[in-house]
Amino acid sequence: MNRKTTRRQAIFGAMAGVPALQMLGGQAVAEDAEAPAASDAPPARDVIGELKVRTFINAAGTFTALTGSLMRPEAVAAMQVASRQYVKLEELRDTVGARIAELLHCPAAMVTAGCASALSLATAACVAGRDPELIRRLPDTTGMKNEVIVQKTHRVGYDHAIRNAGVKLIEVVTRDEMEAAINDRTAMMFFLNFADPKGQVHHEEFVAIARKHRIPTLIDAAADVPPVENLWRYTKLGFDLVAFSGGKGLRGPQSSGLLLGRKDLIDAAKLHHVPYGDTLCRSNKVNKEEMIGLLVALESYLNEDHAAVWKEWEDRCQRITDALKEFPDVKTKVVVPSIANAVPHLHIRWNTQAHGVTAAEMVQRLREGKPSIEVGPRSRNPLVVGVWMMEPGDDVVVGRRIREILKGV
Repeated sequence: MNRKTTRRQAIFGAMAGVPALQMLGGQAVAEDAEAPAASDAPPARDVIGELKVRTFINAAGTFTALTGSLMRPEAVAAMQVASRQYVKLEELRDTVGARIAELLHCPAAMVTAGCASALSLATAACVAGRDPELIRRLPDTTGMKNEVIVQKTHRVGYDHAIRNAGVKLIEVVTRDEMEAAINDRTAMMFFLNFADPKGQVHHEEFVAIARKHRIPTLIDAAADVPPVENLWRYTKLGFDLVAFSGGKGLRGPQSSGLLLGRKDLIDAAKLHHVPYGDTLCRSNKVNKEEMIGLLVALESYLNEDHAAVWKEWEDRCQRITDALKEFPDVKTKVVVPSIANAVPHLHIRWNTQAHGVTAAEMVQRLREGKPSIEVGPRSRNPLVVGVWMMEPGDDVVVGRRIREILKGV
């Protein structure tokens, strides 16, 4: 048996050990007479079950604390194959980035260790660029451009990822304040997408100000997929760098993210990352599995019938609503946020005195039931049910459990 055959056996044997992946690798296995049958592979372990860690129906959404989304099976399959092969990490990083850039109609791209990692890498690139000595010095920014302008309403806990690079965030409110704050220490201007309605300076004006003063811009669009068009909207608007989560709507690896934008800045960001050791973002390692998993998840997402998926989300809301029709006081409404997690959510209200259960108590009883159900973590009144991360049939279970609790069962 030669080395090539052995390697193919290892790859497809690994695929066979992952549930639901045989159909993805089955044809290739069948064509290799020496490849092991699926039954020869060790059974996949349910380690979460072994550890007795609580699992639940996700009727909340893509919250990191609830482990985000479930990866697409095709992404898991591709990661499993990649896990059995060695490559030069830089070559794979550049090749995957080029493919993503092609798919998303932007100059350059790279896979990061989540959206927060993309923020850190973007900032480091804008502050220290490609200079090896400056790269090694971060977060010591003495003598460097080390100020980042941000609207006061765009401050968020995640901007610690920006401050990691040793910069100071300069808060502004108005356009005039923004222009006045720009000086020779300004390294970057930061825009938090979901905070756009709260600020006075919106996308186009923000980009125009930055371009006028030749300051790089970064937009955090972590939770802004869907709609699919957002994946190229912000680079088309003129933002120099755009950061997305890979483990939310794309359903790639939960610890992955995307940094898109100007090629010179993406090339600089790579020098602050793996495989280089003495860098700010060395701790944000991304290995071949995450790169491959996110690429395949992205390809699958782009090829989806988005209208059909949306219709299924609406149908889930309707099935839960139908399960509660026997209660005249129960009111339901489908709400789609205008920005960030812009997908159907079902809002449910009821007469708490008539049913003897408040929304907070409903949240707790759903969590403690069997199966356990997690709804919107800030649900009070109304109860917020997110349907887009449910598995088929979960909506029926959720509707039934809410009905039982309202009936006092």
